[in-house]
Amino acid sequence: MMTANDTRSSLDSLVSGFADPVHDAQACFRVLLEALARPGTAYSIDVELDDDAQRRWPAAAFAAMLTLVDFSTPVWLQQHDESLAQAIRFHTGAPLTDEPEAASFAYIADAASLPAPDTFSLGTPEEPQGSATLLIRVDALEGGRPLTLSGPGIRSSVRVGPVGIADMFWHARAALSAQAPCGLDCYLVCGRSVVGIPRTTRVELN
Repeated sequence: MMTANDTRSSLDSLVSGFADPVHDAQACFRVLLEALARPGTAYSIDVELDDDAQRRWPAAAFAAMLTLVDFSTPVWLQQHDESLAQAIRFHTGAPLTDEPEAASFAYIADAASLPAPDTFSLGTPEEPQGSATLLIRVDALEGGRPLTLSGPGIRSSVRVGPVGIADMFWHARAALSAQAPCGLDCYLVCGRSVVGIPRTTRVELN
């Protein structure tokens, strides 16, 4: 049974959320929306976050979760992280799930061991919005395997080079194109930077 001391200790260790929840969430949402509208372009999420949060997780990933998830969107964490789970529950009310296929949002802390795309919910033709959104932490957004992106929101093509994501993930993702409009929306996050790769974007390995 949890005691009053346990509760105080838990709250003392809780990582703070946005300094100004309404303003910061709105600012972050605009950036995240623009990132999906302009795939392959790096954007910066410049809202104020606790120093402890930024030491633990990419600021862009934590801010995105504070902005996008709520009580109706289960979250899957690739790696066990009680501090992050506690912060998500407290600040957003979102439930945590142990089943990736049940998640509306997934945080991938280790891109090298990113599960196959079909591990997650792809939505249905009737409700494609029921698919999962992946927040993938990468060590850098350039310097890795060159990828050429094309499709809606991109004039001709754009190249990115995220570090750490295995080729097989992109091959498996390409195989899902036949299931459109089902699919996955992805955000690559590194520090405060975020790059959107929506399901409508074609990704070719160079």
